[in-house]
Amino acid sequence: MNLVCESEKLEDYLLELEDVDFSHQMIKEKAEKLFSPTQSDVEKARTAFEFVRDEIPHSWDIQGTRVTCKASDVLTFGEGICYAKSNLLAALLRSQGIPTGFCYQRLMLFDTPEKGYSLHALNAVYLKSLGKWVRLDARGNKPGVDAQFSTDQEKLAFSVNEEVDEKDYQMIYLKPNEKTVAVLKENHDAYELYTQHLPEDL
Repeated sequence: MNLVCESEKLEDYLLELEDVDFSHQMIKEKAEKLFSPTQSDVEKARTAFEFVRDEIPHSWDIQGTRVTCKASDVLTFGEGICYAKSNLLAALLRSQGIPTGFCYQRLMLFDTPEKGYSLHALNAVYLKSLGKWVRLDARGNKPGVDAQFSTDQEKLAFSVNEEVDEKDYQMIYLKPNEKTVAVLKENHDAYELYTQHLPEDL
């Protein structure tokens, strides 16, 4: 897929944001445990990705009710939906000087178009040592979902079926989408949020 950057300046993908709060003490402490100065950017990206994918459960998978948004809250409470988990992955990698952006897919929410669509969030990471962007989806694996760290061929959580009006958005955004942030901050029950309030598109 031909990815398009919202900004040509890589440093814009390193900025701290309200919900990508990598100077928070919790994020700093986790980064110290996860990373070492001797790791390459590829190794750090893999480490962060696998931590968020495997150690922070997706709220739907555990039928959790807590809604998290800020990276520090996702880490503190140990759960979140894809929007929240993408904030945490961005925070961890930006804390290491690795440019990280936000990408989106429009997917069927369940198994048929009649049951509606939802916006799905993932990340794009710029690996300087390889000179390219790679997309990573730390949503969390389960039966039927097998996202992996890969720098050559994408291994995302979901493939897009355009025949049923699903869509893969090309843009690598600097910030989380406003709609996704809004629903996280306006809702207090993750189950209700997931089944009734997810935005359908950008």
